[in-house]
Amino acid sequence: MRENTYVVLEERGVLAVAGDDASPFLQGLISNDINKVSGERAIHAALLTPQGKYLHDFFVAEAPDGGFLLDCERTRLDDLAKRLTLYKLRSKVEISDHSDQWLVAALPGVQAAAALGLAGEPGRAAAQAGGVAFVDPRLAALGARAILPRDGAAGVLSDLGFSVGARTDYDLLRLDLGVPDGSRDMVIDKSILLESGFDELNGVDWGKGCYMGQELTARTKYRGLIKKRLLPIEIEGALPEAGTPVTLDGKEVGEVRSTAPTGSVGRGLALIRLEHLEDGGPFEAAGARITPHKPDWARF
Repeated sequence: MRENTYVVLEERGVLAVAGDDASPFLQGLISNDINKVSGERAIHAALLTPQGKYLHDFFVAEAPDGGFLLDCERTRLDDLAKRLTLYKLRSKVEISDHSDQWLVAALPGVQAAAALGLAGEPGRAAAQAGGVAFVDPRLAALGARAILPRDGAAGVLSDLGFSVGARTDYDLLRLDLGVPDGSRDMVIDKSILLESGFDELNGVDWGKGCYMGQELTARTKYRGLIKKRLLPIEIEGALPEAGTPVTLDGKEVGEVRSTAPTGSVGRGLALIRLEHLEDGGPFEAAGARITPHKPDWARF
């Protein structure tokens, strides 16, 4: 049996959105349906520019005392709060940084859900020791996440049968599955959600009403305008830096994003032009050999 482990994600912060108008406020801004969020379900969503370009992505869970907790990038939390506040107007909404109160942990692997007493469905959630735990809404194979009171979180996870794991193991799982990690893999004010798998990874609700950037996102889907995709890659050679061009026969066909080492072959993500995938390579990036793969969950 695989050991249950957890990794504290210190780079994640928690933004609280509360108040009588919190739900309709977020509904008009984010890419997913806030009405799906309950004590039994969490979602993954994005905030876009009016032109449909990526700004932020985050997980949304119901807070124990009402309102919502947004599990987001801690170094960019102030920017997210500022952008949300711009649209607050007269809405009865309170937006506040609760990162010092909450700890965010990843619990990798499909077995994590059962250890938490959750069904293995993406987004399935339940209250846990004054916080909330949920199956990763993007892909159940990633495992689960927990937002717990910072004081005592380690003891709670230990009592549930989880031990401290290696951060690299979680990163490699994410990269092997081809799942992006926020602005490490998506370029602010440039990336398009569907290039990054948000459709298949449950980050967009196509039946909800209008939200910021909806028009371009919908047009991209229904007109089949996606020409590039973020894909998992194997890397033979020195790990290229994020932003390094991927070339094929000397022609630039993509760009490396986040990477992680593992033995002789590294792992990573790269944005690749789909028209070149059938060419078979060899792809290169800064002298390293790059082999892209289509994730099992992807539809293209």
